[in-house]
Amino acid sequence: MIGDDSHYTLVAGNLVINNPQHGRDSGSYQCLAINRCGTIVSRAANLKFGYLRDFPSEARSPQTAYEGLGTFLACQAPAHYPALSYRWILNEFPSFVQPDGGRWFVSQVSGNLYLANARANDTGNYFCLTTINMDISTKSTFSKAIQLTVQPDANPRKSAPNIRVRFPSETYALAGHTVQLECFAYGNPTPKLRWRKVDGMLPSKVGASADGPILTIPDLRFDDEGMYECEAYSSEGRDTHQGRVSVQAQPEWLQVMSDSEVEISSELHWSCAAAGKPRPIIRWLRNGLPLSTQDRVDVSNGLLKISNLALEDSGMYQCVAENKHGTIYSNAELRVQVQAPDFRLNPVRKLVPAARGGQVKMECKPRAAPKPTLFWSRGTELLINSSRVTVTPDGVLWIYNISRADEGKYTCFAENYLGKANSTGRLSVRDATKITLAPSNADINQGENVTLQCHASHDPTMDLTFTWSLNGVLLDLEEPNGHYHRVEGKETVGDLAIVNAHLSQAGIYMCSAQTVVDSAVASARLVVRGPPGPPGGLVVKSVNETAVELRWSRGYDNHSPIGKYVIMGRSEHSHDWKRMRTDPVNIEGNAESARVIDLRPWTDYEFQVIASNILGRGEPSMPSQPVRTKQAAPTVAPSGLGGGGGDRNELIITWTPMAREYQNGDGFGYILAFRKLEAPLWTVVRVPNAESSRYVYSNQSLLPYCPFEVKIRAYNGKGEGPFSQIAVVHSAEEEPTVSPRKINATALTAFEIQVSWEPVQPSSTNGILRGYEIRYWRQHEREAAADRVRTAGMENTARVSGLRPNTLYHVTVLAYNSAGTGPPSPRTTVITKKPPPNRPPGNVSWKTDGSLVTVRWDHVKSMDNESTVQGYKVLYKHEGQSALKVLDKGKTSVNLPLPKDNGYVVLEIRSWGEGGDGAAHEIIVSRDSGMSVVRKRNDFQGCDN
Repeated sequence: MIGDDSHYTLVAGNLVINNPQHGRDSGSYQCLAINRCGTIVSRAANLKFGYLRDFPSEARSPQTAYEGLGTFLACQAPAHYPALSYRWILNEFPSFVQPDGGRWFVSQVSGNLYLANARANDTGNYFCLTTINMDISTKSTFSKAIQLTVQPDANPRKSAPNIRVRFPSETYALAGHTVQLECFAYGNPTPKLRWRKVDGMLPSKVGASADGPILTIPDLRFDDEGMYECEAYSSEGRDTHQGRVSVQAQPEWLQVMSDSEVEISSELHWSCAAAGKPRPIIRWLRNGLPLSTQDRVDVSNGLLKISNLALEDSGMYQCVAENKHGTIYSNAELRVQVQAPDFRLNPVRKLVPAARGGQVKMECKPRAAPKPTLFWSRGTELLINSSRVTVTPDGVLWIYNISRADEGKYTCFAENYLGKANSTGRLSVRDATKITLAPSNADINQGENVTLQCHASHDPTMDLTFTWSLNGVLLDLEEPNGHYHRVEGKETVGDLAIVNAHLSQAGIYMCSAQTVVDSAVASARLVVRGPPGPPGGLVVKSVNETAVELRWSRGYDNHSPIGKYVIMGRSEHSHDWKRMRTDPVNIEGNAESARVIDLRPWTDYEFQVIASNILGRGEPSMPSQPVRTKQAAPTVAPSGLGGGGGDRNELIITWTPMAREYQNGDGFGYILAFRKLEAPLWTVVRVPNAESSRYVYSNQSLLPYCPFEVKIRAYNGKGEGPFSQIAVVHSAEEEPTVSPRKINATALTAFEIQVSWEPVQPSSTNGILRGYEIRYWRQHEREAAADRVRTAGMENTARVSGLRPNTLYHVTVLAYNSAGTGPPSPRTTVITKKPPPNRPPGNVSWKTDGSLVTVRWDHVKSMDNESTVQGYKVLYKHEGQSALKVLDKGKTSVNLPLPKDNGYVVLEIRSWGEGGDGAAHEIIVSRDSGMSVVRKRNDFQGCDN
């Protein structure tokens, strides 16, 4: 017991610990509640102190890994409580290690950092960061650096998956909690991961974790128990690991005792029961102290018996159920009574009405302990048992076949060794209640309405009420949107209306007409016809590669004969139920078995059976246990056959890997056959991996872009499937061997040239000609620094822009395909034209005249290093529309239309010549009440009309 230590404080039943300390205050605490009735104890509260020590200060040993191979770095977390979360840092905070497509994995069980296959750029310093999260604080600490050096390898070795992080072979978890299973594999290329439940369907609630290194099963239930498998797979092979998840549960009450008042010298029987896994152990406490079998007390697990009760047996009792996952308490008070008979709290009823011809019960229940002797009298006449009168040992007076002569006063006398007492009541006889119109049997279809009639007569001095029950269960007639309604009418009418009847509303309906003294009842049967109920006992028999036999037992036909059955199924590849093909095609209503055909080999299936009749389709049966069809040779060929490309002297063949549902068995792979077009013999190779999607054939004598006929088929442990259609695939292309001829380059402007050439012959391209590449570079530059422009297709001319004016360029042309460019053509040279004047026309003026505007400007004179002006271009823009006028150099004015509305036009005036277009002068002209406003890009001018 906690004493008056100052650092403990009790506040309204709560224990406050001031300045808690690990060594002094850690432990288990229980609260005792004490009053005059006794003592009870609470469940234990365990106080533990969280802590996280620092990593050792000693330097960590460096590690070496080899490129392409897997490795791991050990965290070696310091002492701690509770569990930690782990992350790893690369070189400096906060550069955390990321999964990188599944190549890295941090175990939250051990804290270790795993690497599926090392790469040269993984070299660095790694730190393990551990974090502890508690209700009121968080603490983190890092390890010393672990130096990882990855030795590079020019050709990293490929390797099959090898699972290195394995979840336990047996995992115990609590119902309602979340369980996580870890799995990670070494391998190159990086293995992918997927999970399955060996003995059933993987729960959908696992979500995306089904394809990751940590399988998370939230809100664990007992049907989640079973064997789980992690599979690591890549193009190099596969590896698997299995382990069982066992679901356990904390104790939960199924039955508890309740407070009891028991007379002295009698016997007490209490029982309690609890569910849980493992099965809970039950023990008993009295006033907080253990209770065991001795003297008058018998304790047998969940049963407590106390014989010959004494006053000292009064107190507070507790039933305690516990397993390794928790403890629960149930409390009850026992009061042992001793007193003389006393009717003050429970006298005989002063007025007891009864129906003529019926029976009446008069109770005598005084408070007394020990139990008193009881007897009855009418006036001075002591009542004894007869054909019409019965007095039971517990003091109940029964009078049968009542008549008016039985009216009068009746007295009960009670006596024990502590004293005597009596109590009197009066019996009043009334007219009996009778059913005058009973309900009739009815037969309806599901969804129809029906009214059941019930009329009664009764003593007019009393109220009459009607109630209805179905198969003994009282009906609620007041629910607004329910199926049952009371038909409004006279007090003596209690008809029941049933609306939109369901199958569950079939049965025996009983009408009860009641007064306070008696009741009368009448019943009728309602038959509701509807679709059949679910078939039962569905089992799978005789499983082969593509068919199974199903057997079931007939369900309830709901009063309409079953016409036929359909069988629904779903596989591991589709969670939707769909109708299955069967033998026979149509399953008659008297059948209890059928074959399901056209299934896929080596596939997990579940089945349901649904019965139907003329009223509709019924509910499906419970799903069958999952069953896997037997393995068979593949029946379809792989799709997507093609290929091409690759390096010199290679033939690359590609295809779409076959999905699991088409593999039909384990030991799956591919058989490739290929030959040169029109050659007599096929070369055949095996590719032994389901995930493979390409094959590379190398041969030094292989000609470039040589056509091959290719076909493919699948195989497994049961045999080989059919070949696909033949596809034509070309070997790798090589660069073209000839160059274009007759290269010609012409200057178009100061900034653009046009290049033309004579195309190469297709036979010299060693593949499919993709186009031509134009290389150009200035005089005094090296050809290696040339700029490049590519054309697509068979064009034999191209324009090159963005050049410098008045500059000599060297030009050459090359053919190219997907393998690269061929040899360059003989080079040619071209000099771009002089640049146009960089000055816009000056002294721009205009004058409006009605719907026209006349614009004038000064002639632009070119300098020696500029091309000659050959004329002028005027661009007219209005509301998104534009028009261009080209004038010769002798014209320095133009007439243009003005818009009819008050909008404006934008004019751009520039010189042009063989060097291209010169700089523009822009003006904006608007018409508003005869006035024009001009704005130009370089300066402003204005003229009045």
